[in-house]
Amino acid sequence: MSTPSDGRVGVDSAKAEPTPIKAVPLKHPGQWIAAAIVLILVALFVYGAATNKAYAWDTYAKYLFDTRIMSGVGYTLALTVLSMVIAIVLGVVLAIMRLSPNPVLRSTSWVYLWVFRGTPVYVQLVFWGLFPSIYKRIDLGIPFTVQFAHFDIQSLNAAFLFAVIGLALNEAAYMAEIVRAGVSSVGEGQTEASVALGMTWSQTMRRTVLPQAMRVIIPPTGNEVISMLKTTSLVAAVPFSLELYGRARDISGVIFQPIPLLMVASTWYLVVTSILMVGQYYLERHYARGATRALTGKQLKALAAEAEVTDPQHGGGGV
Repeated sequence: MSTPSDGRVGVDSAKAEPTPIKAVPLKHPGQWIAAAIVLILVALFVYGAATNKAYAWDTYAKYLFDTRIMSGVGYTLALTVLSMVIAIVLGVVLAIMRLSPNPVLRSTSWVYLWVFRGTPVYVQLVFWGLFPSIYKRIDLGIPFTVQFAHFDIQSLNAAFLFAVIGLALNEAAYMAEIVRAGVSSVGEGQTEASVALGMTWSQTMRRTVLPQAMRVIIPPTGNEVISMLKTTSLVAAVPFSLELYGRARDISGVIFQPIPLLMVASTWYLVVTSILMVGQYYLERHYARGATRALTGKQLKALAAEAEVTDPQHGGGGV
């Protein structure tokens, strides 16, 4: 077939719409077989747990909202919150000392991290339980001269206080490294630009460095809070047994049914952990603003509204 010299056949061919492609999705029979096997195993486990008398589900339901268990949940939350607040404050101080050019401050911070990260938290809690035996009395005043106050440690019934101190001092070592990593993640150019604008060191940290460092600090801090919630079960080493696991263990020792009481404690740990995970998600999303080019739903709506205002005829169709 001859082609005309004016090229009209080529023009007509270019205007013709191409034949639509019929896409056939890939089949993954292996995935469906694996999913079916997993569902069958889960169903068998649930059925086995529901019919196994060792779980004693009636005892589980009886003690799930027991006043002693609820009191234990309260003590667990108090231990978690107080320990984390002290650990965060002390961790920030240790991180600043670690970044300081002063060799004494830097060495002191390093030794603290070496000791508290290098020994198990359970061993540290045992030491805090023996603190009244190690230091029977604490004197406040001018060394070797005048003493203003005396505290008899052995007469104090401060197991809760020692538990908070033990957990906080151990956690502060990890928070110091988290804060140090977050501050170090901010480029030096950000600090130099802030100083060039006339900001002081505190203004630079508050307005430039920390807002950017929070994207790095928040995720591991949330993980540490959740870890602290579970670590409170070790305060029996102090000894302190009024938190959740301690109360469940005491009840199981009386009724001789440890399995349902362990299930009760695990249920409340899961409930509180789930709430903390939701809070961590929203905190991460808040401090992640501006870190990605992907627009959120609110930003897209704002752009669409702005387009409608600037171009009412098209109604923001360009967006």
